[in-house]
Amino acid sequence: MSDRIYSHRDLIVYQKSFAAGKRIFELSKSFPREEMFSLTDQVRRSSRSVSANIAEAWRKRRYEKHFCSTLNIAEAEAAETQVWLEYAAAHGYLNQKTAEDANGFYDEILKMIVSMIASPEKWCVQWRDKGTGRQGVKESRTEYISDDAPEIDQSELHSLSHPLPDSLSPCLPDSLSEEPEDPNA
Repeated sequence: MSDRIYSHRDLIVYQKSFAAGKRIFELSKSFPREEMFSLTDQVRRSSRSVSANIAEAWRKRRYEKHFCSTLNIAEAEAAETQVWLEYAAAHGYLNQKTAEDANGFYDEILKMIVSMIASPEKWCVQWRDKGTGRQGVKESRTEYISDDAPEIDQSELHSLSHPLPDSLSPCLPDSLSEEPEDPNA
């Protein structure tokens, strides 16, 4: 599967992380009020930060080090989200199956992010000065053409996880699509 990527929204890893962030928000609605400013706020912030940092990294792909550094932040935020999910399960705010499935889904997202960090040349915009051989970004262009979007093969990333359905909302595993259990029931 080879597609032109015109925006961070075209990246499978972004789509998965955005859908996961939305689902984490829904799951966290059932957390107790006393967790509002600790666990609830933290898991919502970190889960949303994954897709935000992927988008930011995409815009920094002209500079390989910036691209990798920002993806590294996305990776850390995904791992942080997993920790908050483990706390939620440990305190009984999520059932164990839901927490395990959510952590598994974040493992898939992490594999995709790590794959991008390991092979940034596949994702970054490269320009080489023919005279000096120096690499960089050509800043002297006066016209901007949208057809300059890089052609990227996402099949390697796509093969690391389950296929993404047409709609983003049902892309989480079935157990994550269930309503969260009420811990007070």
